[in-house]
Amino acid sequence: QVQLVESGGGLVQAGESLRLSCEVSGRTFRSYVMAWFRQAPGKEREFVAAISRDGGTTYYSDSVKGRFTISRDNAKNTLSLQMTSLKPEDTAAYYCAAGTVSYGRRPDMYGYWGQGTQVTVSS
Repeated sequence: QVQLVESGGGLVQAGESLRLSCEVSGRTFRSYVMAWFRQAPGKEREFVAAISRDGGTTYYSDSVKGRFTISRDNAKNTLSLQMTSLKPEDTAAYYCAAGTVSYGRRPDMYGYWGQGTQVTVSS
């Protein structure tokens, strides 16, 4: 069983930065494609970024490309999301997800989820 625990959320002002982390239990972390999603109140869960098993390939939504960076450390079973130039519209609960597909932007392509960490960006 894979367990994911996010941390690093908080309240920041527009233009500031935050770094989210996701610790993944189990010895099979490197076998999963990892991703970050976010969900604002009243909205559907939205793809943010994904990273390949070896960390060599990354994917971003257009809304965060150039501002967010996804990375992973397979030796430490850790996924990260460095967020810069934050905007009020980035306010949401952020979730890390693990999946066995090669790459996907749909939430149903990921079988394991964390509990989420809240990011609030004030203007």
